[in-house]
Amino acid sequence: MTDLRAPAPPTGDDPADNLVSAPAPVVDERSGLHPAWIVAGVGFVALLGAAAFRSVPSVLIEPLHTEFGWSHATISTAVSLNMLLYGLISPFAAALMDRFGIRRVVCSALVLIAAGSGLTVFMTQAWQLVATWGLLVGVGVGSMSMPFVATITGRWFVRSRGLVTGVLTAAGATGQLVFLPLVSMLAIEHGWRLPSAIVAAVALSVAPLVWLFVRDYPSDVGARAYGAPAGSDVGLRAPITGGAGRALTVLASAARKPGFWLLAGGFAICGASTNGLVGTHFVTAAHDHGMPPTTAAGLLALVGIFDVAGTIASGWLSDRVDPRYLLLGYYSLRGLSLLILPSLLGPHTEPSMWVFIVFYGLDWIATVPPTVLLCRELFGADGPIAFGWVFAAHQVGAAVAATGAGVIRDVQGSYDLAWYVAGALCGMAAVMSMLVRRPKPAG
Repeated sequence: MTDLRAPAPPTGDDPADNLVSAPAPVVDERSGLHPAWIVAGVGFVALLGAAAFRSVPSVLIEPLHTEFGWSHATISTAVSLNMLLYGLISPFAAALMDRFGIRRVVCSALVLIAAGSGLTVFMTQAWQLVATWGLLVGVGVGSMSMPFVATITGRWFVRSRGLVTGVLTAAGATGQLVFLPLVSMLAIEHGWRLPSAIVAAVALSVAPLVWLFVRDYPSDVGARAYGAPAGSDVGLRAPITGGAGRALTVLASAARKPGFWLLAGGFAICGASTNGLVGTHFVTAAHDHGMPPTTAAGLLALVGIFDVAGTIASGWLSDRVDPRYLLLGYYSLRGLSLLILPSLLGPHTEPSMWVFIVFYGLDWIATVPPTVLLCRELFGADGPIAFGWVFAAHQVGAAVAATGAGVIRDVQGSYDLAWYVAGALCGMAAVMSMLVRRPKPAG
């Protein structure tokens, strides 16, 4: 097995290393665990650490409202900024990973997440909520979001690329699964500050693992990308210039293709119907119908359980089925489930609600693997950065939905209209996905 901690020039730590030709692979990949799996494993843990903070806002809206008297719309604005930056930073972070290396970008991101979460405990005014939850954590999680997944899978894997994309994407759901019930319990028993401090510690503790075990390219440790045939250039270090400015260059090029706008539009609706609406407001909406917050948080955590299975299965299917058909099914079924959700909410968890949780959980972020693969097909080596822009659209949709649903709740006293609008939009996303034209295979 390759020791990823051993120095092997070039490491990618120095920006100048990006201009060094890659060495020929020297690792016998049959002799043990391929280093790609080590990088993927550490990436999973890093994404898990980042997901820890994202489990906090949905269960702390009510405690913050109670303590400070801030409206749901005010608190949702901070969450919206977080989601917006989470997306808009992503393509620039992907370009910076190319320029300065994965380790530097991801470790810096984890420190920002820890700082934002830790400083939250000292806030007394609404603008401080925006500065911590919104700005610091938004930049941090945006620097190691889904384009981080696309970068790892694009460089380190040829075989099982879709499956690994599904597994890494599921890290976010697993983080929700692990931390959401704990955060809810701690917030009720000890106040909201303790879980914020714990989440900061968790995010910070992941940084050393990334620094020790993650390398930028397989060629940095003398290996090929997993499953790459002899002579393949996948996983070989290539000259990269431009830094963050490359993100804008890729955007200008991708924007000339209709497929980019169709994927971005569909993914904006995806963000609105998941993170923005359900992820942010489900606990509060259920509480409006008499359900205890801990019970609602537990249900949202169950969404995370089933999402792990659904996303991994989606990755496996993406290696075998036209990704457009998968997106058609995912968006259509999600829209139907959201249209019936208002009739399922109540003080007790009825069997119909369990069906919704299982069904919706399997579909939560199953859209990511087929979208990543379509970006790779349409944009080639620029796929991770192009997906960063598509993911930015996802978070714009999430931010609009997070604020919009809060406003609907303040004005109408109910979230019902938000569920109906989201369900209808999912139908539009299904149609848009089928309009994407895949490039013809070479030869």
